Formats: sequence, structure tokens, C-alpha cells
Amino acid sequence: MPIILASASPRRRELLERAGVIFEIMHSPAEEIHDASIAPERLCEMNAELKAHAIAALRPDATVIGSDTLVFIDGEPLGKPADLDEARTMLRRLAGRAHFVCTGVCVIFPGGRGDVFHDTTEVDFLPLNDAAIEDYLTVANPLDKAGAYGIQEYGERIISGIRGSYENVMGLPVEMVLEALSRETGCGAGHRG
Repeated sequence: MPIILASASPRRRELLERAGVIFEIMHSPAEEIHDASIAPERLCEMNAELKAHAIAALRPDATVIGSDTLVFIDGEPLGKPADLDEARTMLRRLAGRAHFVCTGVCVIFPGGRGDVFHDTTEVDFLPLNDAAIEDYLTVANPLDKAGAYGIQEYGERIISGIRGSYENVMGLPVEMVLEALSRETGCGAGHRG
């Protein structure tokens, strides 16, 4: 049974490859919802469902994994910044504070049954002045990451600690995905081991 990751994220690809999952990649054409009035967990799940269903309609023979990660601070979702100025604004807002990273996942199996879930990790940022933010931006690309940062890319320059899954902050709670795949197949099909 083929497995498709409905994402172009290099971090999600890396996480699944590291877990030994054999999969294809198809970028989902689904338009994400951006609505601060929806609870963070539900918003991430809804976007994951949109992405997964768009690919499942094209490949009903496959198991499709859709995912969406957002950073939340003061209940407000921070997606990917549009430019470096917006990235600076996001990093200033996160500096010296705790925030949450939520990843919603939707796994759709052949036949249409789906499994939807999320994981949330609390992240503490170091107090960052403008010089520290500029230093980070010289080594990291913030434009393709929710909240303008990646924990795996010079995260030690901006993050003081986390409570929860590191992989979730990267963009995919792999253990939960593997559990969903095993529940459906009974043996983790598509996982080499």
C-alpha cells in the first residue's frame, strides 16, 4: 500500500525518512484556513484534513498523510512570515516568552477512513534583542517556517527549552503518525524495520 506525504516540507520528509517510512511526496494544492477565532488545535487539524483530502481524491489507492504546523502566542496563530520584516516582528514577539507549537495531522486510508489528531509542544524562547535576532537571521531561513524559526536550524541561539515533542516542533509528531499507521494495518505497513 503506497503512503503519500501531502507536503513539500523538507523537515517532514526528513522526519519520516528517519523513522524508516517508505513514502512518496505530493504537494497538496489545498488552501489553508487562517482564522484566529478557531481553537489552535482544531485549526491545525482542519488544515491537515484539507491537505490530505485534496491528495486522497487524486490517489484513493494510497494512505495519505496531511499535516499543518502553527505557532501560537497569546492565542494568536503565527504562520510563515511573508518577508524578513515580518519574521523580525514574530521573533521579537516570541523573545523571552513561552509559546505553543501545534501540529495537526490527518491520515486518510484507502477506502476513505481517516484518523485526525494533533500534538502540542510548549517552547521557551531566550530573551532576544535586535542584534540576537539579526544574528539568527544571518544563519537561518525564517520564511518557510511557522513563527519564523526552526528548532533544528540553530535553535540553540533562540530557544531555552521545550516541554513536549521536539519532532512536533519540527513539523510532524512522528510517533503519533506511526501509531496511526500501525492501528490501520496492524503491523506498520510501509515501515521498513
